[in-house]
Amino acid sequence: MSLQSLLFNPAVALVFSSMEREISCVKQACLLSQNQIREIVMDSDSDKEKYYASEEREDNEPRPPSQRSSISQPPSPDFFASSYEDEDHVGNVAGQQPQPCLWTLPPQPRKCVFHTFTGAPNGKSREAAHVTSESTPLSILLLFFAEIITLWVMETNRYYHQFLENSDDGSYHKCEVTEAEMFVFLPLTLQMRHIVQGRLEDYWTKMEQLRTPFYGQTMARARYYHTLRFLHFTDNNRNGIDRTDNRLCKIQDLFEIISTNFSKFYNPSEYLAVNEVTLKFKGGIVFKQYISKKRKHFGIKMFKLCDSTGYTYDMKVYLGKDKGQHNT
Repeated sequence: MSLQSLLFNPAVALVFSSMEREISCVKQACLLSQNQIREIVMDSDSDKEKYYASEEREDNEPRPPSQRSSISQPPSPDFFASSYEDEDHVGNVAGQQPQPCLWTLPPQPRKCVFHTFTGAPNGKSREAAHVTSESTPLSILLLFFAEIITLWVMETNRYYHQFLENSDDGSYHKCEVTEAEMFVFLPLTLQMRHIVQGRLEDYWTKMEQLRTPFYGQTMARARYYHTLRFLHFTDNNRNGIDRTDNRLCKIQDLFEIISTNFSKFYNPSEYLAVNEVTLKFKGGIVFKQYISKKRKHFGIKMFKLCDSTGYTYDMKVYLGKDKGQHNT
C-alpha cells in the first residue's frame, strides 16, 4: 500500500482524529485554574488558611482550608469531560497575555503633618541680653573667651608650680602669668602668622634687616617664652583622666567651654544643617585625616551643627572609628 493511499484511508483518518482529541484533553487537563495556582504558591497550610480567610470566591462561597491533596491526585473523568466541553473557553484563556499589576494610591488621601516650630526666637539668647548694636567687638570677644582666658591662666600657673616642685633647680623663679598678659600673648601669637620669621627669637631681634619693633614693644621676649613654655589647658594630675581612650584629654576642658558658649549665647533658627569641615593641620596627632578629594589634604575632621546664618551652634571632632564620640 502506497503512502498516499494510507493517508486517505478512512480508518487511518479516524485513528488520527481520536489521538488528536486525546492529546487535546490531556493539554486541557494540564491547565491549572487560578485557585490551583494559588495553592501551589502557598508554602504551608497555615498561610493558605490566612489567605483564604481574607478572600472569597466570586460566588460568595468560602474557600476550603486546604486542597493540597487534590493537586497531587490524578484528575478524575468528570474533570476531563468538563474540560472538553469548555474547550473553546479554555483556549481563549490560554491565549491571553498576562495583565500587569497596577499599583495605585490608597483610597484615603495622604496626610502631611507639619510640626510648628516652637523654639526661641532666632538671635541672641537671654544670656547675651546686654549685647546691643552699640557693643564693641572686644565685648563680643570677651563674651565667648573670657572663661577660656581664665582657664589658660589657671592651668598655666598650676603647671608652672608643678614644675618647680619636681625640679631640683631652685634658680628658675618667675612671676605668675596674669590675665592681662594672656590677653597680650594670644593676639601676639596670631600676629606672627602675618610676619613670618625664620626663628622665633627673630621677632625680637635688633638686626636692622629683620627688626620688627612691634613685638618687643608689646611684650618682652623672656615673658613670652615663659608663657609659651608652661601654657596648659588642663590639670595633668587630675584623677579620672583616661589618656588612652580620650584623645582630646589635653584640650577637653577648653573644647567643652567653647561648645557650651556657642550654644548658650545664641538661639539658632528653625533651619539647621550638619556640615563636615576639615581644619588644615600637618602636625603629629593620631586622629589627623587625609582626604585626597579636598583642597586641604591633611587636617582635623569636624562635624558642625549650623543654622541658616552660618552660625556654629555645636561641633564635634572626629577621633577615629575605634574611638567613641562622647569625648567631645
